[in-house]
Amino acid sequence: MNTIPPHLDHLVLATPDLAATVADFARRTGVDPAPGGVHVGLGTRNFLVSLGGSRYLEIIGPDPEQPDPEGPRPFEVDALAGPRVVTWAVATTDLDAAITAAVAAGYDPGPAHPMSRRTPDGGLLAWRLTYGDSAHPSGLVPFLIDWGASVHPSASGLPVTPLLDVSATAPEPGAIRPLLAAVGTELALAEGPVRMSFTVDSPRGTVTFGQP
Repeated sequence: MNTIPPHLDHLVLATPDLAATVADFARRTGVDPAPGGVHVGLGTRNFLVSLGGSRYLEIIGPDPEQPDPEGPRPFEVDALAGPRVVTWAVATTDLDAAITAAVAAGYDPGPAHPMSRRTPDGGLLAWRLTYGDSAHPSGLVPFLIDWGASVHPSASGLPVTPLLDVSATAPEPGAIRPLLAAVGTELALAEGPVRMSFTVDSPRGTVTFGQP
């Protein structure tokens, strides 16, 4: 089995301390993540690394230059004890059709939501995504994303650490697999506590993130 999920768009590494996690990634891999942009009004910003092809890693955490948002920051980063691979996304070029197909296959990924962020050069990057089903909050079932007319982040000259492997554990892997199939993907799953990890190649060798 290929351990890189089909149609993988990006992995989300969330952290309560963005600067420290970015520095740790650079120390372990020898690759400096690139500034991604600011999620205005949500209190977060991100750094990005290409994982090869049309895949990338998003490192997201609180933005100290923004005021506290009215509600929780995305992925509840403030409540995390440390960096964690919290979820992932699969790409589609027709989000509405992908939602319809998933529902027909027995899984409701939720409605489409428009999103955007400011890039470091002041431009606006816009996309649509689903938030997933609140009945399955583990993050192991990916959300769907459609970049529309926007340039995909992986095509913006990011530093690269080629992705070698993505895997996860869940208390009941058999309950997760049909949901993955409904959104057109799969994930190497074993029995265990909810956890997701990934391995990259780098100038400093093979490095795995997301292990306890």
